[in-house]
Amino acid sequence: MFAVAKGKLKAEMLAYFRRVEETGEELVVTDNGKPVCKVVPLVAKKDPDEVFADLRGRIRYNGDILEPETDEWGDA
Repeated sequence: MFAVAKGKLKAEMLAYFRRVEETGEELVVTDNGKPVCKVVPLVAKKDPDEVFADLRGRIRYNGDILEPETDEWGDA
């Protein structure tokens, strides 16, 4: 995390935004030495197919996945 004063941010905003984007560091904007806001990199969500791609075809379930499992957990 790094900090910058409002005035300096205004003059060099694009450079600071690029730094946040490239490094993933958070930027704290200060006013008279007090933090007033934080700029954080946006993390894109991954598609479930991408997340579980390495598991595809490796997991097998031999039962009915829609069958209730109340016997296993007891009556509620």
